[in-house]
Amino acid sequence: MANAGPWAPWCFLGVFLAGSFLMLWRLEAMNASGVEGTVLGTLVMPYCSGMGNLLFAFVVGAKGGSGGEVLTNCLVNNVTNLTLLIGLPTMLWGMNLVPAPKPGKAKPKPKRKARDAQQVHKLNRLSLLLTLAAVLFFTGALWALGRRGKLDFTDGLVLIGLFLFWQCFHVFEVLKNNVRQQKTWTWKLPLDLGLLALGAYAVYVSTDWLVDWVSASHTGFISAKYLGWLSGWLDVLPNAVLAFYYAWRGNPEVVYTSQVGDGHICIPLCIGVYALYHPMQVPVAFQNGLLLLLAVAVLHFLLVMVFGRLPRLVGWLLTFLYLVFLVNGLGQ
Repeated sequence: MANAGPWAPWCFLGVFLAGSFLMLWRLEAMNASGVEGTVLGTLVMPYCSGMGNLLFAFVVGAKGGSGGEVLTNCLVNNVTNLTLLIGLPTMLWGMNLVPAPKPGKAKPKPKRKARDAQQVHKLNRLSLLLTLAAVLFFTGALWALGRRGKLDFTDGLVLIGLFLFWQCFHVFEVLKNNVRQQKTWTWKLPLDLGLLALGAYAVYVSTDWLVDWVSASHTGFISAKYLGWLSGWLDVLPNAVLAFYYAWRGNPEVVYTSQVGDGHICIPLCIGVYALYHPMQVPVAFQNGLLLLLAVAVLHFLLVMVFGRLPRLVGWLLTFLYLVFLVNGLGQ
């Protein structure tokens, strides 16, 4: 494919998308293997949808690339997740974590089933609030560490340690949930993990080539100058498909937690990974971007806690905030 001339970038872009969609396709299988609901969106989906961001940090760090591109990649990814990819589905289908009763004279559910369904919605809401609280802690920790204008090896260890502790918490939550419900992992799980690994390798190969190709260009919009922006938009494409698919299916809790959980891969994990390779300068513009993320996360937290849903008007507001972010960021 590298010798395909002008078609080479499109070939590797196709490989990237194919690998990403392969990983997303197997999520349904893992959903039936004991990982479900908001835990699916928090623990499994972020690795699938955020694999491109993670591999971008590895590739740029190993090649000695600019840490500013990694910061831009992560900021573009997280702002897109918390504004555009939640705002647009909210505008189209709504984002109601406590579904309203259907109109008409539907056959009433037995009291036990009704209580169980209500309990599931309450648990999903609490899990989402916990995930949003993690966004506040992770983003706040990065903002505090970056106030001196630099992130070094020690800061990278701190950021990665925060992420690993968060993941360990969710692994034990899955195990406890399986014990309560007397579930076991199916024989298909190793096959699913193997296909996920195959998809991850395809994403790695394509990311490595595309980074080199864009870095070698120094004119126009598709050039090294905008590597962070371009890679951020490319990496967020699989997450966009996931958001619209689950919103259309009527699983708002999965949409919400997958977008928020994908942000955890970038902040703190991706930035921590690059800091292990090289010290990185933290510009003032990135700190301002973190403040925007904190403000949006607080807005989500309050709406979910008080109302249990996002009004469609908020979807328009989030989309507008993303447009403002684009104008300011690209203008600089």
